[in-house]
Amino acid sequence: MTFIVKPLVTEKMTKLTDKSSVAKTYKVKGQERTKKAETKYGFIVLPEANKLQIKKEIETRYNVTVLDVNTMVYAGKRQSRYTRKGLVKGQKNSFKKAIVTLKEGDVIDFYSNI
Repeated sequence: MTFIVKPLVTEKMTKLTDKSSVAKTYKVKGQERTKKAETKYGFIVLPEANKLQIKKEIETRYNVTVLDVNTMVYAGKRQSRYTRKGLVKGQKNSFKKAIVTLKEGDVIDFYSNI
């Protein structure tokens, strides 16, 4: 069974990927330390998928090494709009998002098979 619905290719996720894929140097009490570059990617996944299933599927599908998987569940938002027939109320679908951290040097190219 496939648990990944689609990859997140938004401005916010692209900015997070670019920011996390660069090694950072900072000072702590006069000593310089470097934080390793860990590339992060986002995916929309099925709500019943757990972290181990997501990790296994991403490793097999994209042939990369996954270090960490963070998941978050977003609730559906209520919306209403005014139409000719009156006030129409509804709700957007809820979804689960996974942020995947890859090993240094691994890259996923979403546009390779277009």
